[in-house]
Amino acid sequence: MAATKKSTVKVTQIGSPIGRRKDQRATLVGLGLNKMHRTSELEDTPSVRGMINKVSHLVRVEEAG
Repeated sequence: MAATKKSTVKVTQIGSPIGRRKDQRATLVGLGLNKMHRTSELEDTPSVRGMINKVSHLVRVEEAG
């Protein structure tokens, strides 16, 4: 029962959702972001990567671990 360390990504919102499509705004909320310069640390999964790709012009991504 060895605990495996899951990799995470640190996502920071750097762009405003004003004037963007509703689905992009909803994706930011799904990532845990709703205001400029907020940061969220998420598990690195294919679904999270897909959400990041959808709003890549509004976020900055760093490898957290």
